[in-house]
Amino acid sequence: MKIDEVFCHTFKALAHELGHDRPRDTRPMWQRRLSTASEFCRALVACGYLSEEQMQRAAQRYRLGMSRDGGVIFWQIDEHEVLRDGKIMHYRPDCHRDHDRKPTWVSYLLKRNGQLPEDFKSEHCLFGLHLSVSSVVEKTICVVESEKTAVIMSEAKPEYIWLATGGKTELNVAKLRPLAGRKVILFPDTDETGETYREWYDVAEAATDVFGHPFTVSSILEQRATKAQKVAKIDIADLLFPPRKYAVWHP
Repeated sequence: MKIDEVFCHTFKALAHELGHDRPRDTRPMWQRRLSTASEFCRALVACGYLSEEQMQRAAQRYRLGMSRDGGVIFWQIDEHEVLRDGKIMHYRPDCHRDHDRKPTWVSYLLKRNGQLPEDFKSEHCLFGLHLSVSSVVEKTICVVESEKTAVIMSEAKPEYIWLATGGKTELNVAKLRPLAGRKVILFPDTDETGETYREWYDVAEAATDVFGHPFTVSSILEQRATKAQKVAKIDIADLLFPPRKYAVWHP
């Protein structure tokens, strides 16, 4: 049973117990939280990564949400349109993560508030995985590390489908299973030693063996990034968009 199913069931049971018959919002959780007013969305536009129109499209594409305290919610919706979980993250005006505020999973908050069973375990998937089904089959699927990069690249290079693992160590063969049979290119972040590239290459090799279909790893960052950029551990979006000044955008 997934988050929305458990949440809906718990809500109905509680309402019945309390004798409440008020109409309730039956839309999926991600629909109830859709917003482009998060810190993340404002920063992307203010820093010039995306125009307001592009941000609106990207937010709709990835179904971006907003938490009560302004954080962005990166919903994980799988290839069957099932909501797996949502990651709440906070960003500074310069469009970098606010590392003073750790990411939080929606499932954790629901369990803490008693809206999900304590033993509920969410099964995470690639961010944007729902796009792999609705997309043209011939379109190449690109997998990056951060959700921010996927959002930016979806408008910078719309001829591809951009998904994200949500972290360097979050890539594994199981998460690539829904993409078996599709043309897939992995874009690992770069680093000073090339460790991330090697780790993602190993996963790609393993997935190729398991599914009998090649998974490619891009070496563009290893080839083009400067030493300073490798120390900074840049990603493909950083390569295309150099650091920039930012303003304030009010949607």
